[in-house]
Formats: sequence, structure tokens, C-alpha cells
Amino acid sequence: MATLTAQRTDLDRIDLKILAILQEDGRIANLKLAELVALSPTAVLARVQRLNKEGYILGYEARLNPRKLRAAMLVFVEVLLDRTTPNVFDAFKAAVQVHEEILECHMVAGGFDYLLKTRMADMDAYRAFAGAVLWKLPGVRETRTYAVMEEVKDTTRLKLL
Repeated sequence: MATLTAQRTDLDRIDLKILAILQEDGRIANLKLAELVALSPTAVLARVQRLNKEGYILGYEARLNPRKLRAAMLVFVEVLLDRTTPNVFDAFKAAVQVHEEILECHMVAGGFDYLLKTRMADMDAYRAFAGAVLWKLPGVRETRTYAVMEEVKDTTRLKLL
């Protein structure tokens, strides 16, 4: 936790407010953002540019509706590798990068090695993906699949204030 605090020491309340507003609406006009934080547009633009340069803002993107784009089924997959050596880890990490169905890949501590977040059209699409891609990823010994029945909370927003 000390590392997180150390990384935030150069952010004041206005910086945090700017980040919170941008999390809500990344397309907000600079003029409106300036009004909301009670600074001049020039000062706000300079702060946003600094926050980008220093890596507090990783990027901007549109959040798409998966139900309208044939990706309504959310599936989490536990992956256990056959060996836990640097070359197997590297090969696995490189392989997951090229598959757009894999939205997230996290190395975890515990009873398996990686947790994948995937999106598919339906169970038939997932079955095809599992056979053609997932089970052929380098080093995969075993997988466990968890199809999501209901998305209770889905956000990328961080607590800032």
C-alpha cells in the first residue's frame, strides 16, 4: 500500500477531481472540465497533459455494448500450465496477446497460473474457441471455465476521492 501512496504524492485534489471527471466522461470538453474544477481552460489543459505524460491516464476509448456486437457471453477461465518456467510463461503471455477474444489475462497466485477474461457470442462460440485456441495455447495443461450468468457490476473506474 505504501507504493500506491508514494505514487500519488504529487497529485493534489484538483488533479484527483480531474481524473474522477475524466473517468466518468473521457470526451468532456476542456472548457466544461475547467468549469467543474474551477480553473482556467489553459491550466486544466496543462494538468491533463501532465497527467497523460506521467502515466496517470493510460488512454481514452469508447466502451462498447457487447450484447449488440455478438460478444454477450462473458467467460472466465482458470489456466494451469504444465510447467512454470520462464520460457513457458513467456510463450503463454505472447500467445494470448494475439487473440482478441481474450480481453484480460492475469498471472495469479494460488491453485492455477492465469485467469483469463473472455467474451464470446454464445456457448457454441466458446466451445469452438476452446478447441481451436484455448487448449492449444503454449504450456496449457488444464483449464476450468466459468460462464457468467449475470454481470452484477462491471466497471473500470478507480476510487480516487
